[in-house]
Amino acid sequence: MTALTTNRSLAQSSSSIPKNWHLLSYAKDSVYGTGVEKAYTELLKGKKSTPVIVAVIDSGIDTTHEDLKSILWTNPGEIPGNGIDDDKNGYVDDVHGWNFLGGKDGRSVKEDSDEATREYYRYKSLYVNPDSALNKESNEYRYWQRLQSKVARPSGEHKVAYRNMLKLQENLKKCESLLTGYLKQSDFNLAKLDSINTIDTDIMVAKNYMTRLMKSTGEPDITYSSFRSEFEEYLGELKKKAEMSEGAAPVDKRTEIIGDNINDINDKYYGNNDVMGQFGFHGTHVSGIIAAARNNGTGIDGIADNVRIMPVKAVPDGDERDKDVALAIRYAVDNGARIINMSFGKGFSPHKDWVDDAIRYAEEKNVLLIHAAGNDGNNNDSVDNFPNPVFADHTIAGNYITVGASSNGKQGGKVASFSNYGKKSVDLFAPGVQIYSTVPGGNKYGSASGTSMASPVVAGVAALVLSYYPNLSARQLKYVLEKSATPLPDSTKMVVKPGTRDENVAFSDLSITGGLVNAYEALKLADTMKGEKKIKNKRKKPKMEPVTKG
Repeated sequence: MTALTTNRSLAQSSSSIPKNWHLLSYAKDSVYGTGVEKAYTELLKGKKSTPVIVAVIDSGIDTTHEDLKSILWTNPGEIPGNGIDDDKNGYVDDVHGWNFLGGKDGRSVKEDSDEATREYYRYKSLYVNPDSALNKESNEYRYWQRLQSKVARPSGEHKVAYRNMLKLQENLKKCESLLTGYLKQSDFNLAKLDSINTIDTDIMVAKNYMTRLMKSTGEPDITYSSFRSEFEEYLGELKKKAEMSEGAAPVDKRTEIIGDNINDINDKYYGNNDVMGQFGFHGTHVSGIIAAARNNGTGIDGIADNVRIMPVKAVPDGDERDKDVALAIRYAVDNGARIINMSFGKGFSPHKDWVDDAIRYAEEKNVLLIHAAGNDGNNNDSVDNFPNPVFADHTIAGNYITVGASSNGKQGGKVASFSNYGKKSVDLFAPGVQIYSTVPGGNKYGSASGTSMASPVVAGVAALVLSYYPNLSARQLKYVLEKSATPLPDSTKMVVKPGTRDENVAFSDLSITGGLVNAYEALKLADTMKGEKKIKNKRKKPKMEPVTKG
């Protein structure tokens, strides 16, 4: 499931906060940004960079967007549209990437169930009554109990919430029809609503209703299309939760559309080359954060200025499949990605071994993986969030960074209230509240919040550093980002603990580094290091001091 929070009210905004606040710095702008603009001005002028391929494993990307089409990765070994696997990598016409959710007929899986539900009904089919069939002392029974608590018991409250949201959706559609008809345009913002003045009672009622809803987000520049996109994503998630009840096994659209053997990791040449599709809001937003074309006088500036984005579609509206994630990582590595962004996660992983093998493969090939910590306000030290870098033998991947979400520090909490955290499991924090970026459908832009946004901030910083210091290994790059992470820049080091209303904790206790990603400091540190050659032994430890914890 994508790590995007759908409750915009969690993120307060103000016209006093620049839209690009995540690129700014505390010393100059009084926001908890990353110092990217400061780095370009003071450290990178006159320096040459080399291109870095960043794979975005996500829901798809609007490849026609004005701020993205120039920075897309293009497969040099593939001739577009000839229906031939020119580069012999097993994927036909993968010109810009690959869609592991696609079928041979061009369709794609849009919605899928959550992993807990799939596992719950798999156990029901295997054992009929797992409570009596399984040994009460076994790990398998404990796993079944976890599935029960996640799936069967909370379904009632989700059904009520879903019914309420359906009513709200009906009202939204009525208001949308009235307002777009009156304004003679398909989208509008609060300023446009405010300009409406008519004696038509229905129009004025719709105006006032829509204004209240859009203002409740706390974002003065929100557009209706952006509001609707996030609402529909939230509604989809709520629908799946509402269907988690006895006798409501998830519909298997995957078999019908894709037709692969989901239980065979070696059955891997499935999918199609449609990396865009009709539902790429999430992936489009993530990609813009990393690398939207800089200084082109259009839209926004991404973090890194010499990146090629490789779209790898593997995340539906619902939980991603372990097989798709594992093969997506391998596809990205095999096609030249040096950094992979993974803004998704889930609480159950039945084929974690497949994903772990892919993570090891990326480590062997010197590729850095960056993953969103999740949006449940949980402590990842004690609550599962997959994928993760911990292998079955308890060793930890050295090419993996887990990212929590921070806010601008000027309004609301300093740490996003929804963000997961963990002194042992989350590496650092990065801006993830009201991040303004590209959205699909007609060269549009909008804000979104979540660790989904924090992860590509770190991926963008990683790509920026690597483009100017290309000889750094994945382990060195991880070291640079973590060692240069900075504490909260003001005098107050206490923050409200995510998932609580008023419990204060030290910010340093929420992650391994206790810091915020800092592009300026990362580039300075990278400049002092000698890049390693490709690591042949995946367990070889780089010659450098360990990251300071706390």
